[in-house]
Amino acid sequence: MKELTISLVGSAGEGLDSIGSLFSTVLAEHKYALFSWKEYESRVRGGFNSYHLKISSQPQNYPREQSDLLLALNPEAQDKYTSLLKPSGLLIGPKENSRFQSLVLSFKDLAKKELGNSLYANAIALGFLTGILKLKLELLLEALQKKFATKSLAIINNNLEGARLGYGQALDSSLNLTLPPSGEHNYFFTTGHPATALGAARAGCHFMAAYPMTPSTGLITYLSQKQEELKVFTLQAEDEIAAINLALGASFAGVRSMTATSGGGFALMVESISLAGMTETPVVIVLAQRPGPATGLPTRTAQGDLLFAIFAGHGEFPKVVFAPSDPEELYLKTIKAFNLAYKYQLPAIILTDQFLADSNFSYWDFNWEGETPQFFRANPSEFKEYKRYQFTPSGISPRLCPGQSVHLVGADSDEHDEWGHITEELDKVAKPMLEKRLNKLKELQKEIAPPLEVDIADSKYIFISFGSTKESVLAAQKHLRTKGEKVGVIHFSELWPLPSYSFPQNALLITVENNATAQLAKLLNLGYSLNLKHSILKYNGLPLTPEEIGRKFDEIQNQI
Repeated sequence: MKELTISLVGSAGEGLDSIGSLFSTVLAEHKYALFSWKEYESRVRGGFNSYHLKISSQPQNYPREQSDLLLALNPEAQDKYTSLLKPSGLLIGPKENSRFQSLVLSFKDLAKKELGNSLYANAIALGFLTGILKLKLELLLEALQKKFATKSLAIINNNLEGARLGYGQALDSSLNLTLPPSGEHNYFFTTGHPATALGAARAGCHFMAAYPMTPSTGLITYLSQKQEELKVFTLQAEDEIAAINLALGASFAGVRSMTATSGGGFALMVESISLAGMTETPVVIVLAQRPGPATGLPTRTAQGDLLFAIFAGHGEFPKVVFAPSDPEELYLKTIKAFNLAYKYQLPAIILTDQFLADSNFSYWDFNWEGETPQFFRANPSEFKEYKRYQFTPSGISPRLCPGQSVHLVGADSDEHDEWGHITEELDKVAKPMLEKRLNKLKELQKEIAPPLEVDIADSKYIFISFGSTKESVLAAQKHLRTKGEKVGVIHFSELWPLPSYSFPQNALLITVENNATAQLAKLLNLGYSLNLKHSILKYNGLPLTPEEIGRKFDEIQNQI
């Protein structure tokens, strides 16, 4: 067995995250690579949640459609999620089910009977998982002691006793579930938000303002917890309009700044994105996508804001848009986003999504270097007379900040002259000033990385994707290759301005997207004069899996 997938299901408030994270700690100590993803409803209590954990010898950072083991904490969740279980899978839960190999076990009832409180069901479930997979109980006990170190002795002891009880239940059950061979490394695990935060800190960001909006909230939460260590001051604003304007104000004053939002929050920021374009004020915006429109599905995933991000803002002005595929790319592209935003004095948008924000990825060799942070502040001594919006061949004006010197630094959201004064000189000033700003795109495009290419030389079919679908697309492509299908991959992580690139002429191009309207196909048709007609789309709020991509590829083959 090369991998094992476990699904933990229950209701909000039953502690699935705690079970998943603690069990991940135990597996990590055994040198397993892990990938976890979760699905949860937009409520604090009630509803149904699921936490999925894939265990392997080497990193396999993509979700699976079905699981080898389903562990249910309540009967309603068991009924709802049995479709996630493979026909050969193992079901552990409070209800009998003759369709699967199963064990009827209510962790809540057992906790109440043996420990006097159903809250210890989680500890019993953890012990059971550890036992059924023949892992070391002492590693779980150590993890529990660390987790509850600040709690009372009674709580600590009851959790430890619950883990021992669950472990014993698993050994007594005679059920057998085989793990893949363990790996050779102690793997590093991270979700998207910490990687983005660390990238921002390394890039020299010292200020973040945001208003909480799922699934972007975790970014400012992480930075707020680490602000003294990372030297990033955070501020929760009263709304998204205030958040981006605070970031713009700090940037104008000379502090590298960012904000983050999602859905309707980004819609509220659009006017200020235009302000950044007109005043040539650099800022980095993280847009964590979720299904819309309006409130939509706040806790689910999507790639439906691609075109919105690229064309956000009234008027014409340059911006740069990234779509990292995993936490390592989030770290690296965040550094690059700051470098380009401050070099070219424009807004940079980083597209992420709920799946990328909340999933745990495994790494052995994480690239912590990336680009060297660059600071593009001009030297005041070079100017006898300073013009904030000085015409230059590149379109990039020398940038000073208020208080840096005796020079006055002007800025205006009206069209302006080189000093920043309002102008009505249409042909002499307004038209050249607009052209100056757009002229930055010539050099900017040269810095946009081309897409990743995989096996395209001999391919009859090529999947084209962007952002967080990358690992599922690559897994599907690899599987199809083993079946004799000549499939390649072109994957974009830097999307605007579109990089200079020539697509293969003799392959059928198929976009793979987590949206309903094939936005990547529309963008590529526009930018490269293509005629893309085939897309694999998913838009129910859940991430794409390799299995789904493979099935839909078969459907396309049958249509042509």
